[in-house]
Amino acid sequence: MSPSPSSPAVRFAVVGNPGNRRVTMFADAVRAAGLPAPRVVAWSDVLRGTYGFAPGELVRVDSPGEEPEVDRALRGGADPTRVEGGALWYRRFTATVEEVARTAAEAGATLLGEPRDIAVLFDKRLCHARLLAAGVPVPPALTAPVRGWADLKEQLQAAGMPRAFVKPAHGSSASGVIALEFGGRGQVRATTSVERTADGRLFNSLHVRRYTAEPEVASLVDVLAGDGLHVERWLPKAAQHGRAADLRVVVVDGRATHAVVRTSGSPMTNLHLGGARGDLAAARAAAEASGLGWDAVTGIAEQAAACFPGTPCVGVDVLPGIGWRRVAVGEVNAFGDLLPRLTGLPGSGAEEQDTYAAQVGAVLRREGHRAAAAA
Repeated sequence: MSPSPSSPAVRFAVVGNPGNRRVTMFADAVRAAGLPAPRVVAWSDVLRGTYGFAPGELVRVDSPGEEPEVDRALRGGADPTRVEGGALWYRRFTATVEEVARTAAEAGATLLGEPRDIAVLFDKRLCHARLLAAGVPVPPALTAPVRGWADLKEQLQAAGMPRAFVKPAHGSSASGVIALEFGGRGQVRATTSVERTADGRLFNSLHVRRYTAEPEVASLVDVLAGDGLHVERWLPKAAQHGRAADLRVVVVDGRATHAVVRTSGSPMTNLHLGGARGDLAAARAAAEASGLGWDAVTGIAEQAAACFPGTPCVGVDVLPGIGWRRVAVGEVNAFGDLLPRLTGLPGSGAEEQDTYAAQVGAVLRREGHRAAAAA
């Protein structure tokens, strides 16, 4: 992809972690478009207040993740491998994004994203409420605050939810998520990547484990409740080859451009927790055979993305029900575009592009239209 002779001069700056794969792949896409490499503004410098933007720069805010010292700073010095501390991380992160937006505006730069959208996207309770209000199909969820294990049990019983996903309100990458099941005679099972130490501290792990003793499960929930919880009904998912399956659909500038099937033998399909990419062609065929249709699947992802009009790209987690007769939206991710080596969907306009090239192309089109309108 290269800009036409009439394309406006475009200069990117990206707030990210230097050397991180997200920043590297975005920079590769910018250079492939025939543009100068983006100027990288390190998250560490942003948090120290030693940064700035140039007039006319288009500023992309990328994930602060995968950099322990940055994560530690956002957590107030806490160990970045700990599950707890999400509420403090959220307050510091959203305040920093607001400050980046002010700094960009004062410099005459343009932020590619809306801080108010990011604040909603990183609070699962607010995100669920916004989707529900817009008519996007979502799993039923508890609406009252959950103060601990006893409160959670009472609310789930009243709602008729013997199976639920318990999610930290500000978590990402399945951090702290518990797939909770109640059986007969008071049996309980919690499937999670949380590792609990002997002194009660909670750590993220790459190993999914199960807790079946109620006192253990209660101790997990009691700790996690301190940062706020979002609890929703566990919807039975479609399967591929006996493994639970869902979809990550990337929506760029309002259009579904990329999709990947994620499959797992556990309730969590995240690829870093042992999930694997599934067969997208088979998923499309199943959606068509059910009568739902693939366009309805991508349309629901686009409907979810439209709830965040100030955000040029989101990753939407689409949950297909058994038989692909219906789907729901599980989450919408502000930084859900990390899908290496994945090219675009047929008919998306991004057939030979990865998610980063698709975003660069969308910016160039938008800037070209703006320049033409001003001429």
